[in-house]
Amino acid sequence: MATAASDETRDGISLTNLDQSLFEGAGATKRDLVDYLDAVHDRIIPVLRDRPLSVIRVTRGQAPFMQKNLPKHAPEWVEHVEIWAEASKRTVSYALCNDRRTLLWFANQRAVEFHPTLARTGHLDHATDLVIDLDPPEGAAFSMPVRAAHAVHQVLIDLGLIGAVKTSGAKGLHIFVPIGRDLSMDDAAAATRAIARRAELLDPDTTTTAFIKADRDGKVFLDATRTGGATVAAAYSPRARPGVPVSFPFAWTDLDEISPSDFTIGNAAQLLDGRDPWADALPPAQDLPADLIAEGHDIPIPRLVAMHEGKRRARATRSATPSPDASSPEASSPDASSDDPTSGDDRPSRDG
Repeated sequence: MATAASDETRDGISLTNLDQSLFEGAGATKRDLVDYLDAVHDRIIPVLRDRPLSVIRVTRGQAPFMQKNLPKHAPEWVEHVEIWAEASKRTVSYALCNDRRTLLWFANQRAVEFHPTLARTGHLDHATDLVIDLDPPEGAAFSMPVRAAHAVHQVLIDLGLIGAVKTSGAKGLHIFVPIGRDLSMDDAAAATRAIARRAELLDPDTTTTAFIKADRDGKVFLDATRTGGATVAAAYSPRARPGVPVSFPFAWTDLDEISPSDFTIGNAAQLLDGRDPWADALPPAQDLPADLIAEGHDIPIPRLVAMHEGKRRARATRSATPSPDASSPEASSPDASSDDPTSGDDRPSRDG
């Protein structure tokens, strides 16, 4: 059978349908994705190596979806690690993207985004980095997360720590602080909370550590919850957004000059010009001050606080809302019935 004009083979991987649009609004083809990832494979693979990997795939006719479990049809040579997922009570087989062939295989599967864990296999109980994700409110100018990044950077300078910064590839910024393996996940999480809190105190007009979105008052959320088994879009990873932007590293001195739209799969490889700015920016693992860790342990865990506060607010709302009279039309309406078979978990899933 003749090979289609849009098909080719690289490193033993059959690449198909390369001239198809990547997704609606991408302004790019599958070939553009493959070419970009291949061009930066020697930079992105060190970021992904030995880290359990989740990817966001965009298949034709479907919304983007996150894939954690390595599919059964994956080649036998794709390295993987099995990890127990307590939340779903199952074992998940995570891929390890440790070589060019695996990266190309993922590209052919239309994997656009690459989200590795913050720990490596063999040391999954120790994070390699502290991460603060700067998440601006919807519609905010990029100058807001830039200002927030300046606050976090100043906190790190005051602590004698070095961090690296990159665009998230979406609307915000990611700041990484490499740490030593002897730090537990709990201590790493505590230190991250303390850094975020100090940055919030430094610039309270711009930043917030409020986990509940309704409490952020239009400020940049300093997300300090990327710990434990959390994942973060990798440096150099494309994002499944219009124009296919890339999570791109840059120097702190360029912070006020860049915009997320500056870096896409169409130009990012050329902008590197042979350099690896992420590897250059990341310092060796650093020891954290003991008082910073202790300070963080005194700060409540945001997700737990949000969970309890959400329950409290729900109870308050129920208490403040009078029950409808049993004889009223509202009380007998099918829309008000808790037995409605289309409510809650019985509604068809978006993935279905």
